[in-house]
Amino acid sequence: MEKKQYKKVVLAYSGGLDTSIIIAWLKENYGCEVIAVAGDVGQGDELDGLEEKALATGASKYYCADCKEEFVNDFIFPAIKANAVYEGKYLLGTSLARPIIAKKLVEIAKKEGADAICHGCTGKGNDQVRFELTIKAFAPELDIIAPWRVWELKSREDEIEYAQARNIPLKINKETNYSKDKNLWHLSHEGLDLENPANEPMYDKILELGVTPEKAPDKPTYITITFEKGIPVALNGEKMNGIDLITALNKIGGENGIGIIDMVENRLVGMKSRGVYETPGGTILYKAHADLEEITIDKETQHFKYQVSQKLADILYNGQWYTPLTKALLAFIDETQKTVNGDVKLKLYKGNIMGAGMTSPDTLYSEQTASFGEDEDYNQMDSQGFINLYGLPIKVKALLDQQRKK
Repeated sequence: MEKKQYKKVVLAYSGGLDTSIIIAWLKENYGCEVIAVAGDVGQGDELDGLEEKALATGASKYYCADCKEEFVNDFIFPAIKANAVYEGKYLLGTSLARPIIAKKLVEIAKKEGADAICHGCTGKGNDQVRFELTIKAFAPELDIIAPWRVWELKSREDEIEYAQARNIPLKINKETNYSKDKNLWHLSHEGLDLENPANEPMYDKILELGVTPEKAPDKPTYITITFEKGIPVALNGEKMNGIDLITALNKIGGENGIGIIDMVENRLVGMKSRGVYETPGGTILYKAHADLEEITIDKETQHFKYQVSQKLADILYNGQWYTPLTKALLAFIDETQKTVNGDVKLKLYKGNIMGAGMTSPDTLYSEQTASFGEDEDYNQMDSQGFINLYGLPIKVKALLDQQRKK
């Protein structure tokens, strides 16, 4: 079967190992023009020099799409409001970033009149799904090229050799090629010694956003976060936009050994994978938000929201951002957040986050009602009738059992 040819391909470009060689591979195999697109979701200095590198290695054009504000407002904040945590640990750092990058790829592909979009995700990972579902949602007519599924290279070592043979510069070598993903929200580490769950992570070698709890200060750090409708808007009384607030909390959390996760997760494609995640600011925000919900959301809504949060975490992990179900669940979440307003004070100490008090103008907590003392709005004798009715099925069953034994 003859291979399909393309005139112009937009490549999701990070300058890392995979995408560094894909430009050359696309041109060699398809004879096409390659436009490199980097999505800036807060990688920082990882974006430095990418334009020069992309053009020097064969790209005809380079875009750096600033996605940070949309990343925070349209992805991170909804995840915080939902308390969406995958498998009880993962704060969805990579999952949240991929859809906005893919959306920008589509916008540029349409602007440039491209035939296809290419990504460097492996055939074993989740990101291929996240990219491609988003592309299908916004540009179902575009072809998608995934080199890892079709090329002759079988490992990262093969990629390094491919790059070296073509004088493509790399920032890594065969001995230090941890697979990393960094953005404003987190930093992940996979590969090498981490592939064996029996190995303790070499944190002093791995960590970049912070320190281990052992190296954190010997005195606690107190912070106060202000929320409006479930969205964090201020730190220690100072109003901040989302980007600045998360950046500040990453620094504070990292210094206190907060947000280090070692987990073996269930990938969408069916296998288990082990990784270390650093999410210092995100861990603080999730804790503060969940605490504030305890006094601002009624019991039945709060309990049902637990189920929605779990479902939403699963579908966001699986790349299903742009689906009717996600839209519907986020609408429910937004409704629950109307009363999630107030200040949460936290105590950070050697990897731990402890509540240190919270207030809300919409609190449902009544000290008078909850007190063990006498009050006018709770007649303790009422509980007798309540228990009789609430326990009636148990009593009826027990009486029937007694009769059957006679």
